Amino acid sequence: MKDSLKWNEAPECAPMSDPLSVALDLCDKDAVALVRHALRHKQVKLAYQPVVQTANPDRMAFYEGLLRVHDSAGRVIPAESFIRAVEDTEMGRILDALALEKGLEVLAAEPGLRLAINMSARSIAYPRWKQVLDRGLQDNPTVGERLILEITESTAITMPDVVQVFMNELQQKGISFALDDFGAGYTSFRCLKDFYFDIMKIDGMFIRGIHQDVDNQLLTEAMLSLARHFDMFTVAKNVENHMDAAYLASIGVDCMQGYYFGVPTINPYWQKTG
Repeated sequence: MKDSLKWNEAPECAPMSDPLSVALDLCDKDAVALVRHALRHKQVKLAYQPVVQTANPDRMAFYEGLLRVHDSAGRVIPAESFIRAVEDTEMGRILDALALEKGLEVLAAEPGLRLAINMSARSIAYPRWKQVLDRGLQDNPTVGERLILEITESTAITMPDVVQVFMNELQQKGISFALDDFGAGYTSFRCLKDFYFDIMKIDGMFIRGIHQDVDNQLLTEAMLSLARHFDMFTVAKNVENHMDAAYLASIGVDCMQGYYFGVPTINPYWQKTG
């Protein structure tokens, strides 16, 4: 199930052979208890993955901040052991609020950075999430122009009227919105028609191996045409090799994201010294 809490894209997650992973797989309730404890103590970090400009892959368009929850020993708690149990609960909303809090902190500390943070449409009405955003913008108004909020189409369509008002209000403050995992659901066209997203992120299921998959080539080119019609910037996700990157460049994708250009890391360049 896709949602704003995207955990399966980072190598920091403990492998399935890791003792913690095995233990958590044996008892989801224990995993949720660990997450509840982690949230109480704010044991979370962001892992940053670059989104590069297709025309100049050495230049970053922005980074995506992916939330990681860890235990008291610093080990990442595998998301598959708890995500389904918390995504529709207040714990899911707290995770969104913490991701935003961490993102706003790094944006305030790094004036040259542009950062995307995931959120569920379910968090729009959550007071803590809104308080975090208002406080961040009040402390440093410039962060709004460098913040991108990523919403999956699957959650955006659950409350279209609320999402429309929410996006319009925040876009007036300079915040951009990305429609994440486009093409993964059954409501894609309605999302394009009803919402004014700034960025379309094409789901990785269409991108992996695209250089030799005629069907995915056709579908991706159709999505690019839709994005251009609705004046949306395009990002291809899960780009994992040179052949796919070359093909995507040839059809005019604006930006690319994936392991070929960089894995998510909790130690980005701006935190390195020496």
